[in-house]
Amino acid sequence: MPYVNIKVTDEQVTTAQKRQLIEGVTQLLVDILHKNPQTTHVVIDEVPMGNWGHNGKQYTGTKTTK
Repeated sequence: MPYVNIKVTDEQVTTAQKRQLIEGVTQLLVDILHKNPQTTHVVIDEVPMGNWGHNGKQYTGTKTTK
């Protein structure tokens, strides 16, 4: 029973986009690992931006410069 957990920031991911992610990931597991789609579970967690970090810093939603 495959279980896939996708974490994204809570930046207005639409229901249609979530549906595409779930369908696409399920199909990948079917195509590559020959898993049964009826026993494949995909969960999408939306993480608040204040709970996201990158490069040792809390993400503030602003772009960083190089």
